[in-house]
Amino acid sequence: MKIVAYHRVSTAKQGTSGLGLEAQAKAIEDYAASRGGSLIGSFTEVESGKSNQRPQLAKALHLAKVTGATLVIAKLDRLSRNAAFLLTLRDSGVAFIAADMPEANDLTVGIMALVAQQEREATSKRTREALAAAKARGKALGNPNGAAALRRAGKGNTASVEAIKDKASQHAANLAPVVEALHQEGIVSLGAVADALNQRGMLTPRGGRWHKSSVRNLLQRLDLGAVQAVA
Repeated sequence: MKIVAYHRVSTAKQGTSGLGLEAQAKAIEDYAASRGGSLIGSFTEVESGKSNQRPQLAKALHLAKVTGATLVIAKLDRLSRNAAFLLTLRDSGVAFIAADMPEANDLTVGIMALVAQQEREATSKRTREALAAAKARGKALGNPNGAAALRRAGKGNTASVEAIKDKASQHAANLAPVVEALHQEGIVSLGAVADALNQRGMLTPRGGRWHKSSVRNLLQRLDLGAVQAVA
């Protein structure tokens, strides 16, 4: 098995210090060793996770394609919110493996890419609309989705509450294909769904990890509340 390694660090400081890079390299090396693989190339991208410019990824994919090698990355969950990366990976025609999620396939990556793209577009739209509404009311601009802050202050308004609910509903709609795929795999309990979503790098509407309670809310929004509520 021929392997091309691809690492990503988000800052130049991480790239020069090896912070984060060393752990990624070890994960790929361990995977290669467990499969008897031979590392024929290694590429490191130093850029923001939001950037669509990935020249090192293009080089890595090219080498893998012309040599028939498998592209191996350390962690798919770190990149799961970057639609550009996921779509490039899916459409490259190159075999790939994520060391932390070796069962991932084209369907998994395609779903993650759709969720990432829809989330980014929805977040941008909500932010623009909230800022425009606040400006029209002549109010000082702040965080329109700060639910916790509103609760701590003991205040809020109908528009803010509705915006938070709308965000949660949109997030649930984005995750509907993922939940459906999990159910088809027999993953239906609250605990099992929470574990599966966390393993796939999916975030809650507030950007955190999934638990039984948050999965229950998600299923209720999708009218799937009848799913068994056991661990």
